[in-house]
Amino acid sequence: MEYIIHFFILIPLVGFLFSLLLNKRNEKLISGVSFVTIGVHFIFSLFFVSIWLIYGMKQIDFKEFSIFRSGNYDFYIDIHFDVITMTFLIVGSLLTFLVSGFSRFYLHREHGYKRFFTTLLFFFIGYNIIIFSGNLETMFLGWEILGISSFLLIAFYRERYLPVKNAVKVFSIYRIGDVGLILAMWLSHHFWQANISFKQMADYQSFNEHLSQHSLIGIIISLLIYMSAAAKSAQLPFSSWLPRAMEGPTPSSAIFYGSLSVHIGAFVMMRTFPFWEHQTSFRIFVIIIGILTSIFAILTSRVQSSIKSQIAYSSMAQIGLIFIEIALGFQEVALIHIAGNAFLRTYQLLVSPSVISYKIREQFYNFVPHQKTIEDSWPKRFEYTIYMLSLKEWNIDSIMYTRFWNPLKRFGNKLNFLTFKNVFIFFFIFMGIGFSLLFNDTLISKELLVYIPTFFAFIGLVSVIKAFTERNSVRLSWSLVIINHFFVALAISFNAHFDYSHILLYLSGVVVSGIVGFLCIQRLRGLEKWVSLDKFYGHSYEHPKITTVFFMACLGLSAFPITPTFIGIDLIFSHIHEEQVLLAFFVALSFILNGLAVIRIYARIFLGPHVKKYHSIAKRSF
Repeated sequence: MEYIIHFFILIPLVGFLFSLLLNKRNEKLISGVSFVTIGVHFIFSLFFVSIWLIYGMKQIDFKEFSIFRSGNYDFYIDIHFDVITMTFLIVGSLLTFLVSGFSRFYLHREHGYKRFFTTLLFFFIGYNIIIFSGNLETMFLGWEILGISSFLLIAFYRERYLPVKNAVKVFSIYRIGDVGLILAMWLSHHFWQANISFKQMADYQSFNEHLSQHSLIGIIISLLIYMSAAAKSAQLPFSSWLPRAMEGPTPSSAIFYGSLSVHIGAFVMMRTFPFWEHQTSFRIFVIIIGILTSIFAILTSRVQSSIKSQIAYSSMAQIGLIFIEIALGFQEVALIHIAGNAFLRTYQLLVSPSVISYKIREQFYNFVPHQKTIEDSWPKRFEYTIYMLSLKEWNIDSIMYTRFWNPLKRFGNKLNFLTFKNVFIFFFIFMGIGFSLLFNDTLISKELLVYIPTFFAFIGLVSVIKAFTERNSVRLSWSLVIINHFFVALAISFNAHFDYSHILLYLSGVVVSGIVGFLCIQRLRGLEKWVSLDKFYGHSYEHPKITTVFFMACLGLSAFPITPTFIGIDLIFSHIHEEQVLLAFFVALSFILNGLAVIRIYARIFLGPHVKKYHSIAKRSF
């Protein structure tokens, strides 16, 4: 049965590659390929699950192959199948099949018809990789695919301002979740001194003694896993992105943020449950946050004027309850709850346009006065306070901006001395100092050598903060992202066992992607009078080929799994020592910001309303 599992990833992959070759005007063939691909996958899922049930529901776990191995480090693909995977497989395959069929007619004559179905298949690849993953490394591969496909579908109406803006905002939250997973992998490597699978993690007796001796590290790993799960499932304090993700087409809202993608956080918590099952304090923490999320989401949903936002917050409340069920150890109840919530929210979102039309007619002809609710029994001052806080979504967005993003922007705005003309002088001076110290490290005292990697990681962080906040020069922002990668590689080079082959693996994707992206920028500058980052320019309308190539360069530069840099990121963290917490923090923050910086460059140049007035411009909304 191990060989059969390969088809669950191979089927959507073949469909995705074939859909790329189709003519975008042939709607029938484009939707037909997607519909047939996912339909075959669903039938195959039923067949496989039936055989698995007949043969006793034995857990399947096997190591597929090693992508990269060096010393104790082994980045390998591991496949795992059990009841949790079975539930997510059937629910995901069936709902994607239904949404694919619905979208064939719903999106008829949409400009991005092919783009939607291609992205849907791309998402389905990532979803299957996650649910079949047997370790954190394999999960991270699908995790990244889910993140970028979410960005593409939220920004589906890319000629409008608000979908593009919200897509970047959602991607920023997803990026925080990515870093949580990477840091969990980093600490896990030090905790077990190896990359372990979920099957090994479930063997509590084998690491109980080790966990009791390092209880603090165990709690930190659990918190990092929760951070990733909460970011993906819109739990506090990352709840504000879910209603903003509804800017995409209704089918993508249904499959992503109503049913499948939004429940991946719960999947992560269930898959890692054996690790934190005996950490009582952490389980209480998850329960408390789940309760707070449910209360927050229920109150906020009651004041929403948009039906999609109401459904989003209602789904968020249910997922909060699902997290509580998982923390209490009710795995079967949580699985049933996930399946029920997924089907209900998909149905609600797909029929929401018809419901709105029906309700408008009903209110016009049959006026029903406001009925009393439980809130009317509250003291008026308390009722109005709750109402205003719910209307403002409890100021979660404002807190995130004032406490995290705005300080970064203020710091970046003070780095105006880094212009395109002198940034390379800055780069060569500090890189020269770094190489001098690296090749003469025997002359440096051990006390000073401890701080040198952190110093160069901070220089790299400063570079990417400037790239993230730059409002004028595209070339400067792009160059600073590349420079950030070089300083990160230099910082880790001071640590033991990080040799030149590892640096080459990490920087090879950075250099190639950086050059390709720079050539695209130069080409666009030659075709257009002015390109900067002060607003959205929408150049994808007139330059679709440059848009596609530059987007691929952005993926490579942000360590998406199409270049060796993806493996290099995990390799970088594996060489950060357990006590180098500040170094890990600087590198993690750099990873967040360099991904956001390149996506921001892409969005500002190629997405949004077209800068040329002779093209139709979507009305800007706020």
